[in-house]
Amino acid sequence: MSKTIRIGTRDSELALWQAKTVQSQLEQLGHKTVLVPIKSTGDIVLDKPLYELGITGIFTKTLDIAMLNEDIDIAVHSLKDVPTLLPNGIVQAAVIKRGNVNDTLVYKNNEEFLSARDAVIATGSLRRRAQWLNRYPTHTVVGLRGNVNSRLEKLEQNDWNAAIFAAAGIGRLNMRPENSINLSWMIPAPAQGAVMITALEKDKDILDICTEINHEETEICTTIERKFLRQLEGGCTAPIGALAFIKNEEVNFKGILLSKDGTKKIEVSKIVLLGNHERLGEDCADYIISRGGKTLMDQLKRNDKKTNIYSTKTLTEDQLQLFHNDVVADSNDAIKISLNRLPKSHIKEELKHVIITSKNAVESLLNNYGKEELKFKHIYCVGRRTRRMIKTRIGEVKHYEANAKKLAQYLVENIKGEAVTYFCSDLRLDDLPNILAENNITVNEVEAYQTKYDSKKIEDTVDGIMFYSPSTVESFLKQNKAKGIAFCIGETTGNIARQYFEDVRIAKVPTVESVIELVNEHYV
Repeated sequence: MSKTIRIGTRDSELALWQAKTVQSQLEQLGHKTVLVPIKSTGDIVLDKPLYELGITGIFTKTLDIAMLNEDIDIAVHSLKDVPTLLPNGIVQAAVIKRGNVNDTLVYKNNEEFLSARDAVIATGSLRRRAQWLNRYPTHTVVGLRGNVNSRLEKLEQNDWNAAIFAAAGIGRLNMRPENSINLSWMIPAPAQGAVMITALEKDKDILDICTEINHEETEICTTIERKFLRQLEGGCTAPIGALAFIKNEEVNFKGILLSKDGTKKIEVSKIVLLGNHERLGEDCADYIISRGGKTLMDQLKRNDKKTNIYSTKTLTEDQLQLFHNDVVADSNDAIKISLNRLPKSHIKEELKHVIITSKNAVESLLNNYGKEELKFKHIYCVGRRTRRMIKTRIGEVKHYEANAKKLAQYLVENIKGEAVTYFCSDLRLDDLPNILAENNITVNEVEAYQTKYDSKKIEDTVDGIMFYSPSTVESFLKQNKAKGIAFCIGETTGNIARQYFEDVRIAKVPTVESVIELVNEHYV
């Protein structure tokens, strides 16, 4: 082929090294070439970690466009940066022999910080961050972006203990410091250390030429790793590691998926005979998925989006799975409960009429007294779940209502002139005791537990707030303004929310799941 092959590359020092390596191999085979450096988005935006930029293939997008415009004939990439799905019309033409696959820790002074409780490690990689925190949970990990030179400079300039680099990168540039060690325990990114060449699918001549420099063993191993990645539907926003290597006619594979903070980890390892490796990546990904990987990936995807619903009660993983696909929910217990110590004097004799309006009061009673000590003749309560808990753990319920106001009205009609004992919180609505007192019913209040406000400040992007009690409304407003929709578990909570929110919606049934259904209706 007499045509000069135009080699597209990023203009960073490492990318140019890779492109020149490809150029050298092609020219040794007698082909004419020219380098065409192109700046990428990933090189321009250096103030945010890769996973926050929100673009898949951030280091390949510009070269892909140049190729589709036929401004270049081939493009040279670090294979770990290439999305598992290439743009239509572009294909993998070759991979050259792989370099060092490891991650390398470059440290200052000495390695004593590895055994210390506190240390600061720098990396812009979500995968490295997650694996480091999984192994060293008390350490702090800070962001680090830029080319190899600038990252080494930042390590020297900042009060950090170490930074993590790809061994292949610092090795290829002959910039590996003496104070460095390979992290053999850290599973690298899929295809780390490998260089890929892409070309137009229609350009058969170029594809034939690239085949001449393709390294088959590297192609087999990196293909397995990328199939693993693709099956997990991961990218720059997921902490995924994978490594395949061939030894004694066997393909060895190990893979890992972690939560971003490193607290959750799912691993897999498998060995198959060379030739039986076609589905190795997919099978190992399926293993990860079956061991909780799907739930973990769903969490990661939700975390990549901005929160639009906030729950004032911590939601379980099963409850989070019930939300509409457009919902990204954050949750936190806006109130903390502290059970009080109750003296025996409160129950020294049989209590004729007892009011319990929450499960917290039930917990407090059972925390202080044995079931046999609770001699309650008639128990009145609020809520189906509280009634169920009382029936299971204390005794029969004479009457229950959906809210405190309705219960007060029932008692006014049925126990005029008598006295009641009300096991309540230090923070409560006055409706029930006020209504009873106004109708000549004596209310003996026993503070069974304390309710403490503990809401957090939320983002302005939130569309709505989920409330489960009047206290959660009050707690939320201690830290935030009343904006968006108030999704409430019942009328009592809704009445308080209406004092502050313009749009208040009440669940059909007083359950968390019913409030979630209410939220979903908004997004349908």
